[in-house]
Amino acid sequence: MDVLEAIRKRKSIRGFKPDPLSRQVLAEILETACRTPSPMNTQPWEFFVLTGPVLDAVKARNRENFRAGVPPQPEHPVVGWPRDSVYRKRQVELARELFRLMEIPRDDRERKMEWMERGFRYFDAPAAVIVVADRSLSETGPLFDVGAVMQTLCLAALPYGLGTCIEDQGVMYPQDLRRLAAIPDSKRIMMAVAIGYPDPAFPANRLETGREPLENICTWVGFD
Repeated sequence: MDVLEAIRKRKSIRGFKPDPLSRQVLAEILETACRTPSPMNTQPWEFFVLTGPVLDAVKARNRENFRAGVPPQPEHPVVGWPRDSVYRKRQVELARELFRLMEIPRDDRERKMEWMERGFRYFDAPAAVIVVADRSLSETGPLFDVGAVMQTLCLAALPYGLGTCIEDQGVMYPQDLRRLAAIPDSKRIMMAVAIGYPDPAFPANRLETGREPLENICTWVGFD
């Protein structure tokens, strides 16, 4: 699979098979991800890779917090989408399509809660990569680099037949995650990537998202 094919093929997976992933495969993917460029080769990322009983415990605790209405306390800046913006419109369209595929009625609050809960369970993936940055760095400084390394990680997973979902729900309760995964206080928890073999029978995995036409977002300067 070449890089252009991987970029075009990659999509968010929200339903995984329970099949475990080997440490060797995950290490190979992360070694490739570490080839991501960064300013002056600073490489401001680190990884905690969770699976087995530890990941199960994190999923359970996240679910308990979510169901109990515990307010999220993310350690990374959370992006908000202005209500009347095109960004909010795209977000709503995505949610509507997911609910349609999952056959979740608009007024079914409990099933919507169950769907949201899946994100806090890393969509039941058998492994999760927690991306962290050292607290000696500014809060926003590593964000670009963290995004870049996650993109490379997701693309590198495809030749192994693996799917991914970049998500912040998995890091919304950082204190419990830190305790269960033994993440030191010196590291700021940034983002999570759920990873595993996609379940082709899971309805939401049929989702194919569109992209804004280039002519709407690109200005050509200096060309004939």
